[in-house]
Amino acid sequence: MTTLLAPVRGDRVVHRINPVAKIAASAVIGLALLITIDPVSASTALACVLLLLPFAGVPWRALLVRLVPILVAAPLTALTIALYGAPSGEVHFRFLLITVSDGSLALALAALLRVLAIGIPATLLVATVDTTDLADGLAQTWRLPARFVLGGLAAFRLVGLLVEDWRVLVSARRARGVGDAGGLLGRLRFVGGLGFSLLVFAIRRAGALSVAMEARGFGSGTRRTWARQARFGRAEWVLVGIGVAIAALSLAASVLTGAFTFIGAR
Repeated sequence: MTTLLAPVRGDRVVHRINPVAKIAASAVIGLALLITIDPVSASTALACVLLLLPFAGVPWRALLVRLVPILVAAPLTALTIALYGAPSGEVHFRFLLITVSDGSLALALAALLRVLAIGIPATLLVATVDTTDLADGLAQTWRLPARFVLGGLAAFRLVGLLVEDWRVLVSARRARGVGDAGGLLGRLRFVGGLGFSLLVFAIRRAGALSVAMEARGFGSGTRRTWARQARFGRAEWVLVGIGVAIAALSLAASVLTGAFTFIGAR
């Protein structure tokens, strides 16, 4: 989990771009693909994203590790829609609630491509964004409340500690002879007890952190200053423009090929 959340360090320009611009570019592509549900728009966006992957500044091995959830979720989503989607056209297979037809297969293909086209840019966003830079960008560029931004930053930084707490709890319980043996019921009790202990740890740490932040003036109503200046310049506008261009090209290809299908029509 910490591997998936930790940003990839790099000296390329994309790593120094304001994270707000990365969010905007990724959101534009996602919104365009949510307007229509067809394979043409999604495949066009996916092809453009794949062409830009070498310029993202993320090593291929690290990228593949982060893409594992997307690569697993996309086929499962397509399989579910293919089996239980609204039937239309020729029916190829039917069993109880399962109906595989031309319409469900086409919808499954479109869903598969859409998940990949939306998920890959989001994965790149997480891989190249430092949480502190993101907080600076949200507070200084989008003018979000500093208390909300800093609270979110503190919470995100503590996510990795949950994994370490889980490992410590497992080791401590097994050292006392409280293992996860005893069949399925025993394992469920073991995991349930660990989950409750982890929840208690998280609540205690959150309380201590909130008191410490209040004592240092993070909850003050006065306007705060920032150690680093978040800039939104030429590189950021170029990235947003690339996102807009990909979204426009995807919708244009869908309309020109006659595949455009408004999401509400399904």
